[in-house]
Amino acid sequence: MRRKVLIVEDEPDIAHLVQAHLTDIGCEADIAGNGAAAMNLFKRGGHHLVILDLMLPDTDGLTLCRNIRASGDYVAILMLTAKSTELDRVVGLEMGADDYLTKPFSVPELLARIKALFRRMEALREGVADSAGQETIEWGGLVIDVEKRSVRIDGRAVELTAREFDLLLFFARHPGRVFTRVQLLDKVWGYNHDGYEHTVNSHINRLRAKIEADPAKPRYVLTVWGVGYKFSEER
Repeated sequence: MRRKVLIVEDEPDIAHLVQAHLTDIGCEADIAGNGAAAMNLFKRGGHHLVILDLMLPDTDGLTLCRNIRASGDYVAILMLTAKSTELDRVVGLEMGADDYLTKPFSVPELLARIKALFRRMEALREGVADSAGQETIEWGGLVIDVEKRSVRIDGRAVELTAREFDLLLFFARHPGRVFTRVQLLDKVWGYNHDGYEHTVNSHINRLRAKIEADPAKPRYVLTVWGVGYKFSEER
């Protein structure tokens, strides 16, 4: 299957560099130099991935990210930007990005991230197909709608980022099984790079803040000291 990518980048040299390397791995890539052009291309449909710069001449990338997510059609979003602080990364992920890579970037790492996103999307599609007879997972007061990618706690809707949802869904499908941070990077993020284990910790902390009544005493996502994390076996 030939993947279609939308590159939203106002620096032509960078845009065409990314486009050339995407072509090398069998992708078809459109380029948009501003937010308006990006939305026009996106609305035509068919994109599997959006590579999004945060600083654009007519709008900011966070607004564009939010608009893409509001469209209702799920597409992977990789932010590629010069903004490199932890706050920038957190805000980008909270707005719905699946991954975040800062400039200057390594082309091999960019391609590895892109391939990982494609693998994860494929796994999610297979998971939805496998769960056709079980469109929801219920665990105590937690209800996960697999197909709609929505979560409710005691009847209250919970807004999760794409990665937080994937992490929660992975845990809920394997209750009681303990995973190391490295294993979670491999299974949920689709890649494993040294030094990225802290990413797992930060995502779990944010996930707990959203789904746990008391994040300091979690009911669902539990810490296994010295090993990693697991999803509770107790309903």
